Amino acid sequence: MTKKKIEELVTGFTTPITDKYSFELVDVEFLKEGSNYFLRIYIDKPGGITIDDCKIVSEEISDILDKEDPIPQKYFLEVSSPGLDRPLKKDSDFERFKGEMVEIKVFKPIDNKKVFEGKLLGYNSTMILIEKDNGENMEFERDKVALVRRLIKF
Repeated sequence: MTKKKIEELVTGFTTPITDKYSFELVDVEFLKEGSNYFLRIYIDKPGGITIDDCKIVSEEISDILDKEDPIPQKYFLEVSSPGLDRPLKKDSDFERFKGEMVEIKVFKPIDNKKVFEGKLLGYNSTMILIEKDNGENMEFERDKVALVRRLIKF
């Protein structure tokens, strides 16, 4: 089974659980790191996710995964918060953080740079628009963007 298919299947299993507790299912990742596989489920809620929230989702999804057994490899299950600097992937993420500072990493350099920062002004299915510190607007094609995440400066 492909990585994408596993992630879609686990998303389908997890969504009713997160909906039941009014949590947001931020992302599901199935990754190989070294010789180990990891199934990571990221959840959130207004005010932030607690360890107890993660435990509830972990126990419930673990029961389903044990019963359905969709993943042939041995893996580690991790349920956690996406963190303050969470990646923006879905349109709802872009809408939620519109007006906030973001960091954008592109696959290929633009003017010899691969990382850009600015205020998220807008987005659609094909582009992302930010305002850089100098007041200049910059547009990125979404399929040329490797990562967009909230920019947190302390």
